[in-house]
Amino acid sequence: MELTSFQAILFIFLLSIYLYIFFLRPKSKKTTAHGFRIYPLVGTLPDFLRNRHRFLDWSTGVLSGCPTNTAVFHRPGKVHGVITANPQIVEHMLKSNFENYPKGPRFRILLTDFLGKGIFNTDGELWRIQRKTASYEFNTKSLRNFVMENVYVELQTRLIPILESAARTDRVLDVQDILERFAFDNICKVAFNVDPGCLGGDGTAGAEFMQAFEDAATLSSGRFMYALPSLFAIKKFLNLGSEKKLRKYIATVHEFADKIIRTRLEEKAEKKDEDLLSRFIANSENSAEFLRDIVISFILAGRDTTSSALSWFFWLLSSRPDVEERILKELENIRRQNGKSIGEIYSFDELREMHYLHAAISEAMRLYPPVPVDTKACKENDILPDGTVIGKDWFISYHTFAMGRMESIWGEDCCEFKPERWIENGICKQESPFKYPVFHAGPRMCLGKDMAYIQMKSIAASVLERFGMDVLLENGNPPEPLLSLTLRMKGGLPVRVKERIIWA
Repeated sequence: MELTSFQAILFIFLLSIYLYIFFLRPKSKKTTAHGFRIYPLVGTLPDFLRNRHRFLDWSTGVLSGCPTNTAVFHRPGKVHGVITANPQIVEHMLKSNFENYPKGPRFRILLTDFLGKGIFNTDGELWRIQRKTASYEFNTKSLRNFVMENVYVELQTRLIPILESAARTDRVLDVQDILERFAFDNICKVAFNVDPGCLGGDGTAGAEFMQAFEDAATLSSGRFMYALPSLFAIKKFLNLGSEKKLRKYIATVHEFADKIIRTRLEEKAEKKDEDLLSRFIANSENSAEFLRDIVISFILAGRDTTSSALSWFFWLLSSRPDVEERILKELENIRRQNGKSIGEIYSFDELREMHYLHAAISEAMRLYPPVPVDTKACKENDILPDGTVIGKDWFISYHTFAMGRMESIWGEDCCEFKPERWIENGICKQESPFKYPVFHAGPRMCLGKDMAYIQMKSIAASVLERFGMDVLLENGNPPEPLLSLTLRMKGGLPVRVKERIIWA
């Protein structure tokens, strides 16, 4: 639909009113709170606009210069908040004072078109019901075994053959895309007992849905970055620009999810409690629309997080042959001790023995967390542990990406990829989730953490022991982070695969 004269006039009129109100609004003065100065993260609108494209690096620099790694955020439209890289504040908001920091209306409104009332976009009783239902499934041994079985089948019948073919033909692969397809197939089988086959054939199946899902997530995330916070609502109302595209992409995603729901509802009498979706279908009060929101939320959780983590892991590894060698040595020792040959499935106990690989993956996520920034709302006025005052209806964000780069948390070598920092007496140690909130923390801690490590370690071990990867980024430049709902690589990760020489 083309922009009509009426739409253009209405858009200009509404935008003019918004700008008029914003620029006439009295500017806030810097204040102090219990002896601490409040450092505005965005002093002027031009500051924000100049750095919006590099928000993660820019805001990390600002937070590192603040005394308590915490800053107050002022934006147009009376949007005020706090952004922090302070573990004490993270613990306060995610655990100690959990009830005062829900997702909140701002978060829900910006993501409701994409995520609806799924578990990642709800609070209160609706969240608790979904959490309780999902936690029952995630805590079963049968799910763990099912995950391991599916990962193995996907590896042997799809991923490994694609890598072997690429190595023989010298074809360049986008590893990020391949891993997203792998994770998508896997989460659909585990959570919904559906095999979309996106990694089938040459690894290019299901392109329309995959692209629509990525674009919907990116544009939905982009709503948080508007200089004028309510501008997206005007564009949505008039069906303009990015909002017009978002509506189209979401329609494609909904069509895919609705198809899963229709199929499963038709099979309801024959299949009971076989997967996560079955448990939600068993509650007759759950509408088809609500079930669709659940499907989309779990696709987002299972597809985008592990694929993001492994993409950054493989890139980091490409410049650290010493780390790669240590991982290969560990895998060789485990195979020898358990009488395994390359290509045989690793058991759960053998995966647990991969301490250095576990450390290397954890270290990659410290520097490039799949969810780099998470946001909550403040229900009532509060004083944070560092003395910062936060007002009712303000937002508060913990900056996981910045936390991985804070000397106050990780020391002077915080920006170095160093798996050894996780190893203590040969064992990979666990860090406080408030210091390392990659899997969130507190009551909303990620239910799929163990499942994610099973998947990531299985993939990394199986791929690394058979293949080497030459990353083909221009001039050796690092990938450009793409800030979506998860941290992706702009343009993907092009690699040339080489089969390792395996001696009998």
